[in-house]
Amino acid sequence: MSTNPPFGLWSSPLTPRAMAAALRLDDVQWDSDGRRVVWLEARDGRGSLWCADTAGVDAPRELTPGDMAVRGRVGYGGGDFTVADGHVFFIDGATGRLFRQSLSGGRPRPLSPAFGAAAAPACSPDRRWLLFVHSYEGTDCVALVDAEGRQWPQRLATGHDFYMWPGWHPSGNLVSYVAWDHPQMPWDGSLLYLAELEHGGATPQLGAARVIAGGPATSIFQPVFSPDGAWLAYVSDADGWWQIYLYDMATGSHRRLTDGAAEHGQPAWAQGMRTLAWGRDGRRLYYLRAEGGQRRVWVQPVAGGPPQPLSDGEGYSWFTQPAASPTGDALVGIASSPAITPRVMLADGQQTRILRRSSGELVPAAQLASALPVTWPAPEGGTIYGMLYLPPGYMPGASGPRPPAVVRVHGGPTGQAVAAYGAEVQFLATRGYVVLEVNFRGSTGYGRAYAQALRERWGVLDVADAIAGARYLATAGLADPERLVIMGASSGGYTVLEALCQAPELFRAGVCLYAVTDLFSLAAETHKFEAHYTDWLVGPLPEAAARYRERSPLFHAEHLRTPLAIFQGEDDRVVPPGQAEAIVAALRRRGVPHVYHLFPGEGHGWRRSETIERYYSALDAFLRQYVVFA
Repeated sequence: MSTNPPFGLWSSPLTPRAMAAALRLDDVQWDSDGRRVVWLEARDGRGSLWCADTAGVDAPRELTPGDMAVRGRVGYGGGDFTVADGHVFFIDGATGRLFRQSLSGGRPRPLSPAFGAAAAPACSPDRRWLLFVHSYEGTDCVALVDAEGRQWPQRLATGHDFYMWPGWHPSGNLVSYVAWDHPQMPWDGSLLYLAELEHGGATPQLGAARVIAGGPATSIFQPVFSPDGAWLAYVSDADGWWQIYLYDMATGSHRRLTDGAAEHGQPAWAQGMRTLAWGRDGRRLYYLRAEGGQRRVWVQPVAGGPPQPLSDGEGYSWFTQPAASPTGDALVGIASSPAITPRVMLADGQQTRILRRSSGELVPAAQLASALPVTWPAPEGGTIYGMLYLPPGYMPGASGPRPPAVVRVHGGPTGQAVAAYGAEVQFLATRGYVVLEVNFRGSTGYGRAYAQALRERWGVLDVADAIAGARYLATAGLADPERLVIMGASSGGYTVLEALCQAPELFRAGVCLYAVTDLFSLAAETHKFEAHYTDWLVGPLPEAAARYRERSPLFHAEHLRTPLAIFQGEDDRVVPPGQAEAIVAALRRRGVPHVYHLFPGEGHGWRRSETIERYYSALDAFLRQYVVFA
């Protein structure tokens, strides 16, 4: 008789309390001296800046006063800080104000008044001015403020609904930025502007501005000038994949730098996202190249020649937020793998140093699940992609019981399951669950055509691909076909509900986090960034009203009979609590087994340690009751 505990009841080192203690690493940048590095980390809902001397002559030091929290507040956030000449310029999450603080210590000083929200600060070459994105009462702009905070901020670029990535040419006489308008999202179509600055008055003014790339069917990502001013690098998906282009400042010509079936950009859900970094002299460009769910650092000589991968020697498979030293040949960024929690790392091509770890890394890699890229056929033809995680030590095909499985649907719906560290995935896998992460049609990472396939087919293709993924697990003998769970957050939670309505016999249970349940309410109530997103995903109203009704779980909740766990943030502006409460009321009326957890003080995702611990405890208890013991 076996003494091994049943799948789903394995003793895991990743306890709910351990999950709550993890640190989140969001961004890392160099000071202009090339000696100090500043990064943003968050724990228990509070973001704080830390500074380290890369020579290792001093211990890392926290910069942010305990009564402040660093967080950009435009849209989904991001673009939280920048560093220049011994100072960090950051956004205070409580007020949305832009602050300046010395890396040597002292209290921060406000540079902007307490109205609206700021993001993506960029310091001018002479350190006198800051560009930033500002949003107030539904109006966004690129704004300008002096770096000492003596003058009132001024609007610089206006007229579009959204702005991102304001940046300075090294001369200080030109700026670039990306803009777009409703009903598009930035990954559908956006514009790259190059604009002159006029310095005749007390404050620089915007002169002639022209579009140099992008359009209604072309997405632009992260323009950045070379340090010598000769080039403007940017990412465009004009050829069907996000490729890197160079704009010659002298001739006005464009040259594509990369090629192949790989992505060098990503959906711009937040301010300040980066995949490019110029070397100190402008002769080479560091970039992130994503293929098959892995993303690594490459180096491209601008003058020509083949690109080379940057060796890290640590086995990382996913990188974010690269930043190159302004004085040397080193690069910093955030790196991880399925078995390595995120780290702030520094690499120079010869060796890699770790500046900060997001966890104590007390769990050996052998006790964690590995990511296996898998594919399965789409119901009407074509290929669906995913990442498969098996419980550590489990060998499919061996005699004995098969484990339960969780089919996990990412949000966005433009997201992508990748070979990075996934805390929730490891929490499940180390308890004995197979986890399949579904990159349904509409996901990033497989070219523009794959991502654009979801247009007006949200609630159709994503649902069909998730259901097909669950059946793939069963037919391939990877998991117990009687104990399949489907799980997702935000738009992924919407896919969960629709899948349970369409294939209730397939799943033993469902888990929804801040899920969309009523497409009409979503279109009417969500925040500005996504105010017209359903026009693209479903269709414009009122013309597509019938489609909204057909695809809203709330309007066919009578098909739900699978036990459900529903989790919701009380302060969620993206998917307000009313969405969850409407479906909970429908489940209650029909006597469908369910649990509902409303977390005070949380928005679209969990930030507080107390919430994270409660969430994982409730998730484990729900799965035990309705999957393991059922």
